Amino acid sequence: MATKTISFILLALSTTIIGTTVAAACSSSDQAALLSLKGALSEPYMGIFNTWTASTECCTKWYGISCDPTNGRVTGINLRGESEDPVIQKAGKAGYMTGSISEAVCKLDGLSSLVIADWKAITGTIPSCIPSTLSNLHLLDLTGNRLTGSLPVDIGSLSRLTVLNVADNLITGLIPESIINLKSLTHLDLRNNRLSGPLPSGFGQLGKLSRALLGRNQITGSIPVSIGNLHRLADLDLSLNQLTGSIPDQLGQLPVLSSLNLDGNRLSGSIPARLLSSTGINILNVSRNSLQGEIPNVFGKNSYFTLLDLSYNNLKGAVPKSLVSTRYIGHLDLSHNHLCGKIPVGSLFDLLSADTFIGNDCLCGLPLLTTC
Repeated sequence: MATKTISFILLALSTTIIGTTVAAACSSSDQAALLSLKGALSEPYMGIFNTWTASTECCTKWYGISCDPTNGRVTGINLRGESEDPVIQKAGKAGYMTGSISEAVCKLDGLSSLVIADWKAITGTIPSCIPSTLSNLHLLDLTGNRLTGSLPVDIGSLSRLTVLNVADNLITGLIPESIINLKSLTHLDLRNNRLSGPLPSGFGQLGKLSRALLGRNQITGSIPVSIGNLHRLADLDLSLNQLTGSIPDQLGQLPVLSSLNLDGNRLSGSIPARLLSSTGINILNVSRNSLQGEIPNVFGKNSYFTLLDLSYNNLKGAVPKSLVSTRYIGHLDLSHNHLCGKIPVGSLFDLLSADTFIGNDCLCGLPLLTTC
């Protein structure tokens, strides 16, 4: 009886061992590449790299590192200087890191996520080897540093990339034509850099794009008409650039577009009526351009704007009477144009200040002091 009991226990134990997956140890080559990455960076206050030592297991012990448990290859680097991580919270201040991003990162060819963001003082360029070596990359986030140089010309080789965020750096040069090959891209953030030249004409080929944020650069040329093909686009920011030409009418027919910021450019022509009659757009800022013509009288009971800013243009004619019928406008600015006539009367206008209408040619009626 005792023999049978012992046999049963051994059988159960062996079954448990066979059925348990033991995570593979960190790849030695990946560990060496990470140590090279660490060697090119310096983080003096929070001890982010204190766990990154040759004597510890990088997959389970190193801060910000994740691995594939089946082979021990590094799949993720997540080093963010502003986050809710306990290490950052304990410091009580945002992160600060100097140095540069070593090309050793390109030896980590199992990476799917690379985040080295919001450290404020990391300099140097984006490693040019990233597109040709990190083919599994889904997320590339290098925002909030002081990176210089240009975007890799072959950035479009990252066919699996869904998020590209290099905002708030000092990146110069053109937006590579190859970027239109990022067919999986859903989030593009290039804001607050020094990018110049035109937007690629085939920008509308990024069919899965939901956010395209390119404000505060030096982008020139016209807005590509092909953007009208981005049927998943919800947020488009091209503000504070040097764009010329007209606003494509196609933007007004994008089915899920809710935020459109084109302010601070050199756009001309008229405001497409479909932009103002859209029931989906709730943030529309086309201020500080050279737009002409009358404001289309196309507002309706389903119009809902948290912000509608048409200020500092060359618009003429009357304030549209249909504005009275809108469901909601949180902030309206029609100032500094060439509008004339009586300001419509309605509950919406009862809440507006004179600042909404100042700097026009011959508007009259409340809330202005000028009587009609």
